[in-house]
Amino acid sequence: MKQTDDHLIETKVGSEALLKGRFLQAYRDSVRLPDGSLGSREYLVHPGAVMVVPILSDADADWRVVLERQFRYPMGRVMIEFPAGKLDPGEHSLACAQRELMEETGYRASQWARAGVLHPVVSYSTEFIDIWFARDLTAGDRKLDVGEFLEVFSASVSELLQWCHTGLVTDAKTLTGALWLQNIQSGSWPLTWQTVTAPAGTA
Repeated sequence: MKQTDDHLIETKVGSEALLKGRFLQAYRDSVRLPDGSLGSREYLVHPGAVMVVPILSDADADWRVVLERQFRYPMGRVMIEFPAGKLDPGEHSLACAQRELMEETGYRASQWARAGVLHPVVSYSTEFIDIWFARDLTAGDRKLDVGEFLEVFSASVSELLQWCHTGLVTDAKTLTGALWLQNIQSGSWPLTWQTVTAPAGTA
């Protein structure tokens, strides 16, 4: 017999907009719980994003990847992260990945592979992050947004994993990228690479 999730599903019966910002919207919904009682759920609506794991070199056993250091205001500290950014309306995920990699790091890649999707904060946000890997990188000039300040550097995968272990890296998407890197290197999670010579189209 096919199992259903009816005993877990909550159904929206009403919604109130709390905030409509330039980037995020916040809502408070009334929901009917599985036992028939009513509850309240507050959450953020996010447009979605991409993260890029740029492989600078995979010729040796210890690959090198491109990373960033950026001050994150809500955390009040500089974080180590893979390049990432939000989707523009109607933008294809790969096109966003190509754009963010070039704008933030100056690199362009001729080989791309989509690894999967990450939902970083399922309890209070609709945010999803498409995970892309990039290789065959060519260096170029960055095109940072106005008011965007970040430092680009490279590190070996073993260094990144050590930083994850010690707590120097705590960003959820970057931790996920490190997990993928481990399994790609071991051959457990193979990727399907595609050659991309021009920006991807719109969704």
